Amino acid sequence: MAEQEIKHLVRIARTDLDGHKPVQHAMLKIKGVGFTFANMVCSFSGIDKKIKAGYLSEEQILKLTDIIENPLKHGAPIWMINRRRDYETNENKHLLGADITFHQDNDIKRQKKIKSYVGFRHAHGQPVRGQRTRSNFRRNKGNVHLGVQRKKEAPAAEKSDDKKK
Repeated sequence: MAEQEIKHLVRIARTDLDGHKPVQHAMLKIKGVGFTFANMVCSFSGIDKKIKAGYLSEEQILKLTDIIENPLKHGAPIWMINRRRDYETNENKHLLGADITFHQDNDIKRQKKIKSYVGFRHAHGQPVRGQRTRSNFRRNKGNVHLGVQRKKEAPAAEKSDDKKK
């Protein structure tokens, strides 16, 4: 490994990764890949998760990309993927990158359109998952301050100038 030159950037799953980090930690930069998923990908590919990403060969990079893009084909459990029973196609798939944001936005738009409870909460800027609203989520309520405010007093110097005139 000492003779092999390190690549500073490694492209896996359409994302540039830092070649100086271990493979498992470098893969966390890919949107849609978490710590557990990265660990699973390393074990399925047979690549040591502590090896630096810059030392990977082209075949290893292609293998990692294929497993990340098609985890079910390589034997990943169904609970490990991030899009189970897609609304339109009813199939299980794992989304990466901008696809996650696109599908999330479409789901929220659909919920708003059909006027579900969740869509209503999204539309009004309220918490969706049952959290309390009394003291939290102040950023959504506009410029309303919680607590007691003092009255502002006029400076004493201005009062004395008014009496002289």
